[in-house]
Amino acid sequence: MARLGQLTFAISSTGRRSPLARSLTQSSALLRGPARTKSSLLSFQQTRHGFFASGDNKPKPKTRVPRSLSAVLLGSLLVYSLNPTADVVQTFDSTDKTAKTDRSSDTDLFAQELESHGKIDDNSTWSKLVDGFEGFSAMTSAEAGKLSNKLVDLVLPEWSKLIPGYIRKLQRELNMAPGSLAAEIWEEARDPAINPEIQYSAKVRISEDLCDEEKTFLARRKKITAVALAHYLGIKEEDVNPEDVPTIAICGSGGGLRALVAGTGSYMAAAEDGLFDCITYTSGVSGSCWLQSLYFSSLSGNDFQRLINHLKARLGIHIAYPPTAFSALLSAPTNKLLLTAVVEKLKGDPEADFGLVDAYGLLLAARLFIPKGELGIDAQDFKLSHQQEYIRYGQNPMPIYTAVRHEIPELDEAGNEQSHASEAAKAEAKKEAWFQWFEMTPFELFCEEFAAGIPTWAMGRSFQDGVNLPTTEGFYLPEIRLPVLLGIWGSAFCATLSHYYREIRPLIQSLGGFQAVDNLIWGHNENLSKVHPIDPATIPNFIHGMNGKLPPTVPRLAYDSDYIQLMDSGMSNNLPIYPLLRPGRNVDIIVAFDASADIKTDNWLSVVEGYARQRGIKGWPIGAGWPKASASASTTARELKEAEEATEAEADNKLAQAKADQATRHANDPKVKPEGDSDQSLMSQQEKYDQTAHELGYCTVWVGTTEERRTDDPPPPPVDDTSSWKLMEPNAGIAVVYMPFLANEKVSSSVDPASSDYMSTWNFVYTPEQVDQVVALARANYDEGKEKIRATVRAVYERKKNSRLEREKRMAEERQRRKVRLGIDGKLGEGDHFS
Repeated sequence: MARLGQLTFAISSTGRRSPLARSLTQSSALLRGPARTKSSLLSFQQTRHGFFASGDNKPKPKTRVPRSLSAVLLGSLLVYSLNPTADVVQTFDSTDKTAKTDRSSDTDLFAQELESHGKIDDNSTWSKLVDGFEGFSAMTSAEAGKLSNKLVDLVLPEWSKLIPGYIRKLQRELNMAPGSLAAEIWEEARDPAINPEIQYSAKVRISEDLCDEEKTFLARRKKITAVALAHYLGIKEEDVNPEDVPTIAICGSGGGLRALVAGTGSYMAAAEDGLFDCITYTSGVSGSCWLQSLYFSSLSGNDFQRLINHLKARLGIHIAYPPTAFSALLSAPTNKLLLTAVVEKLKGDPEADFGLVDAYGLLLAARLFIPKGELGIDAQDFKLSHQQEYIRYGQNPMPIYTAVRHEIPELDEAGNEQSHASEAAKAEAKKEAWFQWFEMTPFELFCEEFAAGIPTWAMGRSFQDGVNLPTTEGFYLPEIRLPVLLGIWGSAFCATLSHYYREIRPLIQSLGGFQAVDNLIWGHNENLSKVHPIDPATIPNFIHGMNGKLPPTVPRLAYDSDYIQLMDSGMSNNLPIYPLLRPGRNVDIIVAFDASADIKTDNWLSVVEGYARQRGIKGWPIGAGWPKASASASTTARELKEAEEATEAEADNKLAQAKADQATRHANDPKVKPEGDSDQSLMSQQEKYDQTAHELGYCTVWVGTTEERRTDDPPPPPVDDTSSWKLMEPNAGIAVVYMPFLANEKVSSSVDPASSDYMSTWNFVYTPEQVDQVVALARANYDEGKEKIRATVRAVYERKKNSRLEREKRMAEERQRRKVRLGIDGKLGEGDHFS
């Protein structure tokens, strides 16, 4: 790590920031982990754990990777940035001559192979990738040569001596010489027998409607869910009309491996209860996307218990532990499937980028998508479009994966009409920033804001004016591979500076004397929210050059960019509800499993309210989400006054009732310790959150209304046993079932999402015991609310049934009135040839 820091400083001191400096600064900052001094508390990199830190697991996993050594692996994978400037080359020459001399024969041979075969364009990203291995290998060899074996044994583990050899082998595999792995991959990329999609041209579909493939899926899935609903509710199959079957969706939150493991437990509990078979859609963010991709793969075979066994076998080793990571990248049969994502992306598009998110995706795929024993790896699992086989006949719900693009408008100061805009207009434009949601299904990549999409099998191709373009060699690229998508879906580290500071802000606020610093930084939060210190991953922009063909709300820069930067959709909302509200999906019930780290503070459900209003979506339950902390009597009085009660006496009565209710609640809660006559308590902030969680519960249901609401109407409370009739009202809207991932006294007290270190979003190691603990907690929480879920499903089913019967009754009456008007009522058969 010291060498890495010195190299970054040397490059930065040249007065310009090269790709190498930017990459190494970003990766080394993330890998150093939390600093120990007050002077560095303001650094945005200081999360609770380092990016690849495993946390203080108890019991500790057998294999842990030091942060400094993680940098070695990341550095070798991020060699795309190792395109040294003249200053860097001079640094290498002056410090590493010995190492370069020792390996001169290998390097010369490698260079001769590249030159003789002419396979690599010197200006391409692929060339930078391969050339970068030489420089990095030289640097690591020099380091090994400078240190005595005794010092190496004291400071570094034994396997660190193998790193230069690993890199040289990877270098040989990635050159395009005949017989190399890269040459074999690139040859197969042009084989339609292996990649059938390269035979077909793709066009951008411009429409707000669902694609035809999804419409066909819905028709087939409805028949499956009708039978499943009968079993779930305990009614006869023949009594269930498919029109009455509610469309149910499950969504899983972001949260890294915590969301993956907890989500698996929740989904398995839903499957055991019979609910999962009634589901039409699943949607995911970050770790829940990983969950979906694993469920719809040969690794699980659509069996959650198999998936849990797989996680227990694979999560015990850090994703960045060099020996196992390099083994996957260098050994058959795993190396070919993993490196195909890199070769096809960079060889197919010389201008494509390979960054930290791409390397992260490779590491995730190497850990999550390789079975124990490695021999059972299946190439079909590495393409998203192949998941059609699991849903083609409606046998499973359709998965929806999500990512976002951060649109940050900036007025061009020269060369167009916007340069004449007023200063006020420019200032206003710079304040505007929003996230555009992209959904990926086995059928289509679609952006609702663009009202445009492309087939999933065409992801990764360049487009111009709505039509895909072939490569320079005249064929269409294969579909982008899953390792690239895994990195995009889980790239929470591509957050803005504002997100980073929010992670450490509680720590800053808890330190005495730092309030002024916090006020200063938070006062610039608007600017911090527009800066991404780590670049998101990119894919070709499928709406490039389509000016004037899409809705007017599409920003101008979206047409001009060759690539789209996509990142973890948790940057916008950690619950993937927006795609479920898309017109045509007609979702009646949303079951949200929330394993977010900040479920009680960010209140992701409440964020959906603004989206629903913006899109004109009727039926979303206003006021859904975590309640505020218990209001004091003075707050209650102010709210009553604002509500403009009919009489002063009525207001006084309600105020007195509120005080009595609050006193009763506090008297029954041992955590609340009143201070004399004051309405404040001595509860800590965490205790207040715990009290709020207790008020909300493990399972809370809200139901919206399709009727127009006044803006000053108070939001309705959640549905309980006394108000379940609201679910059956004819004007009832979307029902939302919210199940947060909370501690449960029925499970071991050592398992607490709020305090167990291994449940940190940034922890990438789970022991088998920890997997079992998290799954047990998720299942216990589901058991707390499963009867409420069943009652909700039954109520919505009965409402839809009553609505259909009422509609059929009106239609029958209309037919009868028509017969009367025509004078044919009661004259059946008159006038036909049998009369």
